[in-house]
Amino acid sequence: MDYKKAQNYWREKAAASVKMDAEILKKKIEEYISANNTCALATGADDFIRNTPIEYSYHDGCFWIFSEGGEKFIGLEKNPNVCIAIFDKYTDFGSLKGLQVMGRACVVEPFSDEYNAHAAAKQIPLAALQKLNPPMNLLKIQPVSADFLNSDFKRDGYDSRQRLEF
Repeated sequence: MDYKKAQNYWREKAAASVKMDAEILKKKIEEYISANNTCALATGADDFIRNTPIEYSYHDGCFWIFSEGGEKFIGLEKNPNVCIAIFDKYTDFGSLKGLQVMGRACVVEPFSDEYNAHAAAKQIPLAALQKLNPPMNLLKIQPVSADFLNSDFKRDGYDSRQRLEF
């Protein structure tokens, strides 16, 4: 197996691709993110990898995820780098839509201004969160880059796979 060749497949293909303007692409990515609310969140460190299906919100240029806890925090403790995948159900090659976002995660301090603001954005009463013991964890994920596969882009003259650096 030529792993290097396989690893470079999309890089080589992107070199000759028709690219979308970054601002237009960012808008299309944020529209897709906002049209969904569930992702697969991948975390990992050393030999440990976890991929968790989970609900998210997106505002202020970041993903926000409330979580009781779980094994995703094994990876997060040692490695803030994460990957989020959002995708439509596959039907055929002409209707592919999927987004992969690489980002950096941090845990927001419970009941800090940032935590409380997100609870308000989600319309979760602080009183309800304050009753929980331990408190709900809040992850904030800042996107670093995104790969968006969208068959619709071909209709506009672009390649179906586009990459954005945030």
